[in-house]
Amino acid sequence: MASRFVVMLLIAGVLFGGLGYAKYREIQAKVAKFSVPQPPAPVAAVAAREVSWPRVIESTGSLTAVQDSFITNEVPGIVAAIHFESGQEVAAGTVLVTLDATVDHATLDGLKAELELASLQHQRASKLVKDRNLSQADYDEVLAKETRLRAEVAAQQAIIAKKTLRAPFAGALGIRRVDLGDYLAAGSSVVSLQTLSPIYLDSSIPERYIAELATGQEILIHSQAYGAERFSGRLTAIEPGADPATRMVRIRAEFANEDKRLRPGMFVDLELVQDAADKILALPETAISYSPYGNSVFLLTETPDGLVVARKPVETGQMRAGEVAVLKGLAPGDRVVAVGQNKLRNGMKVEVVEDSTLQSGTP
Repeated sequence: MASRFVVMLLIAGVLFGGLGYAKYREIQAKVAKFSVPQPPAPVAAVAAREVSWPRVIESTGSLTAVQDSFITNEVPGIVAAIHFESGQEVAAGTVLVTLDATVDHATLDGLKAELELASLQHQRASKLVKDRNLSQADYDEVLAKETRLRAEVAAQQAIIAKKTLRAPFAGALGIRRVDLGDYLAAGSSVVSLQTLSPIYLDSSIPERYIAELATGQEILIHSQAYGAERFSGRLTAIEPGADPATRMVRIRAEFANEDKRLRPGMFVDLELVQDAADKILALPETAISYSPYGNSVFLLTETPDGLVVARKPVETGQMRAGEVAVLKGLAPGDRVVAVGQNKLRNGMKVEVVEDSTLQSGTP
């Protein structure tokens, strides 16, 4: 019995010893794997460069059409014909809508007949008054009747003309708000019409900058609709005084907008360019690592073993056209990682490669 127990202990010892040895070999293999030096991480690098940035006044504003109108009818009527499509570009004077004028034309024909008779009566009365066969009072009455009817004909013709709605200026139409057969009371909205080229920018600038404003200054704007792309215009008007409630000065700028990508009502950020300029260090936005604890870059340093990186805190300023002003933390010529810093850590070896190589996924 005792010998059987010893045998079982020996068998258990052999099994557990084998498992322990296998685990030991596995751990040793992992240690050996991690002991192998890792290849340098591929990154794209850029040097901090000193550039001249014109001083700018930053603000926000809204775009406004140079001419913006809702086409409305002055006289009531039923829509007889629609001559445009929503969103169409039209020239000044283009016929947009025709209201039914059948009754008006009939009334005009009747007035013209009365006017023709009154003209004949005026001719006869002229001869009679010369021959003293008609009193001056009766002649004046005939003349007044002809004059009144002539005015009524002109008024009726004006009413008929107002039943043809035309574009008062060239521009782009909006979405039509009427259909064939609709009865339009006087003043009904038919369609919007806006001039898109050129286009205005209206904004307000703090009063402390009023001495730095002058017509003709360049203004750069950008909208979320077009990302970092900027559009250039010129300051055309400055309000004479500041608003007492807000202490802001209203300004207006004009943009050519030949491609008509800027649209009325768009919200934009603006930069009013000054004549003076500042020397600053600039880096691409991609080189900056942002965090709640402060911004930083990975600085490249040459060592006997190759390039290594070290995280360097920096103080940043304005952003313009994909670049960031670095106010503190770097010197001109310092090389930093521009792309590929997501997996970096202090002291890590790196290899500088082309940006396109990183994007293609080549290690």
